[in-house]
Amino acid sequence: STGALIGACVGAAFFVLGVAAVTCFCYRRRFSHSKLPGRRCSKPEPMRRPTAVRNTGAPGPLLKKSPSPTGSKSPPTDTPSNSKEPFSDQQQKKGDPELKENEHVVKFFLEKEKEEVSKEEEDREKSDFEKSISLGRLYFRLKFLADKSALTITIERCSHLPSRELTSSDPYVKLQLLPDKQHKVKTRVLRKTRDPVYDEDFTFYGITSNQLSTITLHFVVLSFDRYSRDDVIGEVICPLSGVQLKDNAASLNREICPRDLKIRTQGRGELLVSLCYQPAANRLTVVVLKASNLPKMDITGLSDPYVKIYLLYNNQRFAKKKTHVKKRTLNPIFNESFVFEVPNNEGLGNVSLEFLVLDWDRVTKNEVIGRLEMGANSHGSALHHWNEVCSAPRRQIAEWHKLRE
Repeated sequence: STGALIGACVGAAFFVLGVAAVTCFCYRRRFSHSKLPGRRCSKPEPMRRPTAVRNTGAPGPLLKKSPSPTGSKSPPTDTPSNSKEPFSDQQQKKGDPELKENEHVVKFFLEKEKEEVSKEEEDREKSDFEKSISLGRLYFRLKFLADKSALTITIERCSHLPSRELTSSDPYVKLQLLPDKQHKVKTRVLRKTRDPVYDEDFTFYGITSNQLSTITLHFVVLSFDRYSRDDVIGEVICPLSGVQLKDNAASLNREICPRDLKIRTQGRGELLVSLCYQPAANRLTVVVLKASNLPKMDITGLSDPYVKIYLLYNNQRFAKKKTHVKKRTLNPIFNESFVFEVPNNEGLGNVSLEFLVLDWDRVTKNEVIGRLEMGANSHGSALHHWNEVCSAPRRQIAEWHKLRE
């Protein structure tokens, strides 16, 4: 038992030494980590810069097709039954409900007529303004190599481009072959000039002489913007069926036409959305059902649309969702549901929604087809829909809306 006692004492001593060593090691490790710089404050996430598409070693900008107003009006909406209109003292004294109702209807149609007249005047002024502005000319050359089944297109230069925001443009040219839309190229960006000279060659292989007459050249002239979407200056559409090639070559120039005129004549289409507000869960459910009559974004009549939804709080984007891309359709069916958490449990007073319908592009930046804003400060059918959602919580309400600029 003396030997057992000595063994127990030795074992206890080793155990105490082991615990002390582990404790010291953990303390020193924790103390060293607490002294690392930047441990307590996390660095803000750096802003993501837009990635540029490169072509033949030259940096390319981001592409954007800047749409213009269509001039189309929202469908007339019924005035909510709980809305209050001021009446004159004489009508209040009479207290005749028929007179009040008649004045309410007359006032509604007078306001509607004024809106139509003002809208027509704005459209007329915009069309006259566009006609008076020259967008310049595009110069290019064609050369067909029959032995290699190749078509070489040289974008030479542009002349007399319009300036943007009181400064010179940063122009570049995007080119694609229609109707396949498989070959897409673009020139480099030239800074601060209205008469850029490119002299860049683009060769497309696998084109036979019989296919030349079916090909259409689609040029889009844009102005690069580092911090926002690029501005579309105009476009040139050149069907090769009407081009005479002398010795399989031709030198051409075409006037740059405004691209927004095409969207204006077609309209921007409509979007069917459904909303449901759940005050207890503090959630707003948004269902993007489908879109119809979207504009043809090129002469092939094909688009690849999808929808982005932004939740805005105090007019600042708070959350973002998006649908899947629907390929080659002007009447996409989405049927996708999204749930947004309403911030700060304040209800929908300071909350609004923004819908962006875009045309997806594999190479360049996606083009905005149209937009829809819904909130307390919206107008027309959007405001009527929003008021119904606020007044009928826990109820899914769907409605069509016309897309705007």
